[in-house]
Amino acid sequence: MTTALERARALDAADPLAGLRLEFELPVDDDGSPQTYLCGNSLGPLPRAARDRVVQVLDDWGRRAVRGHHDGPRPWLESHAPFAAPLAALVGADPADVVLMNSLTVNLHLLLVSFYRPDAARSAILLERGAFPSDQYAVESQVRLHGLDPAQCLVYAEPRPGEDALRSEDVEALIARHAPRLALVLLPGVQYRTGQVLDMERLTAAGRAAGAVVGWDLAHAIGNVPLALAEWGADFAVWCSYKYLCGGPGALAGAFVSERHRHAFGLPRLAGWWGHDRHTRFEMGPQFVPMPGAEGWQLSNPPVLAMAPLAASLELFQRAGAERLRAKSLALTAFAHDLLDTRLAGRVECLTPRAPAARGCQLSLRVTASRAVARRSFEALLARGVIGDWREPDVIRIAPHPLYNAYADVAVFVDTLAGILEGE
Repeated sequence: MTTALERARALDAADPLAGLRLEFELPVDDDGSPQTYLCGNSLGPLPRAARDRVVQVLDDWGRRAVRGHHDGPRPWLESHAPFAAPLAALVGADPADVVLMNSLTVNLHLLLVSFYRPDAARSAILLERGAFPSDQYAVESQVRLHGLDPAQCLVYAEPRPGEDALRSEDVEALIARHAPRLALVLLPGVQYRTGQVLDMERLTAAGRAAGAVVGWDLAHAIGNVPLALAEWGADFAVWCSYKYLCGGPGALAGAFVSERHRHAFGLPRLAGWWGHDRHTRFEMGPQFVPMPGAEGWQLSNPPVLAMAPLAASLELFQRAGAERLRAKSLALTAFAHDLLDTRLAGRVECLTPRAPAARGCQLSLRVTASRAVARRSFEALLARGVIGDWREPDVIRIAPHPLYNAYADVAVFVDTLAGILEGE
């Protein structure tokens, strides 16, 4: 009988993207032995080319100092500009509407200042009950900045009793029910705990039909699932770059602002020097004149050292191609489902929807025996060098990423977890 690992190795041998794995430094144990790394939904591994990119910036700094802003192979003055096109390709937008800057929550605050404009009629924000805490904190604080009460202004979408995933029809109904008072719909492209991919096109249409602004948190979506923000009509979006984009711990984040708002210079915003029109920026005038598009929300000149690893990673995304990455991602998770059904039926359930359109790289798993067994199993996986992550109260998350994970990684995970549970 062919084992799971043998099947996996045959799939890896036929994988056209298999060679990209060699472009990463994958984690090892303290003794140098390789780990099975399935935690790119939390922090992507190091692209090998990132070292040279960082060293090049350091060398330019050492040799040129302030001249590095204008001289050298990659002058710093417009160092953020080359990121617009590859990021725009990943989110489905025009490069003019995308910018690399700050961190996700900073960008969320900046865009909420502009796009959450409550009035006497519309002051409500719709978000999910299980939103990532930073989104919850940001939204509540923005509501309070307007002198309003979050308890009165926040509308929560949540799964039905006994279910883990949101239903699009339920969210649509909630939007319609609160349409007269709804100022903003803010949802995740991929729910961080369950791995569910929301129907962003459908829910964007519902929010806009209700007269609300629609924003998306794409922290777990960019580099993971296909996105078409411009086509869908979203007003804005924010994301981080350290997860699926492999930009490094604390990597620079990004933001999208719809073409509809490209010249909306009258929108309130928190202004900074680097958002000023580049043609007159160095005249140092006191009057803020924002650049058109997403760049107009910039505050400060970008941290060049922090950009270097992401440049190396985005080149790999471009080499791989979005269609091939998505095809492999779906194949990896389908293979994982098949092995889980075969080896762990009744012992492990998957919270992530099985429908291809509703899942990305991440699978969120629950050990059915008990939370205590689930936690012990997770710790045992780590001790055996199989790296996923844990979300309270009882979820083990794995994320086989098509850029660097192999089918063999999935087989090792399932075999290891099966062995652990058989010993319980």
